[in-house]
Parts: sequence; structure tokens; C-alpha cells
Amino acid sequence: MSDEFDVHLQELRRGTVVLAALQLLRTAGYGYGLLQDLERHGLTTDANTLYPLLRRLEKQGYLTSEWNTGEARPRKFYRTSPAGVRLAEVLNRDWRNLDDALTSLPTRDPA
Repeated sequence: MSDEFDVHLQELRRGTVVLAALQLLRTAGYGYGLLQDLERHGLTTDANTLYPLLRRLEKQGYLTSEWNTGEARPRKFYRTSPAGVRLAEVLNRDWRNLDDALTSLPTRDPA
């Protein structure tokens, strides 16, 4: 894709990462594992974008976290909270409505 479109593509994808993270973290996971899961599902995300997002969602009460110190390297595991599940349901419903609306738009010039 052309560099001139990058800013617009980034804007479009920004909200999808929130929804995807809430969906994927219904099963507890840590940041790096989430980055891999997102990429596996076609939502490549930069770590510098994801980690602040996780902290923000936790602060807002949409994620919970706990440290696993049982391994050589401690990891912070996140899980979608009940409020996060409700948010994901609302975002998912709105996403589908937006998709339906965009699909209904004409895609060619009426010449």
C-alpha cells in the first residue's frame, strides 16, 4: 500500500485492536502472546501500540491482570473483565452495523 494511505489505514485499524484484544483476552494471556495472536489473525500491531492500550483498558476496568512469577521471567497476564465482555459485545454489534452500512454504499461512479 502507498505511504500516503498509511495514516488512514492506521486510524481504521486502531479501534479494531481494542475489540480484538477484548475478544482474545477472554482467555488469559500476556502481551507478547497477544501480539502473536493478533498477527495470526491478520491484525499486526506494534508493541508500542499494544502495551499502552492494555494498561488503558485495565485502568478503565475492561481488563484485569495478575503477575505470574512462577517462571524464570515474570509475566503480567491480562483477562477481559465482565465490563470488558459487555464492551466487546457492544463494539462487535456496532462493528457489524457499520459493516452493513458500508456494504450498502454504492462503490462505483453513477456516470
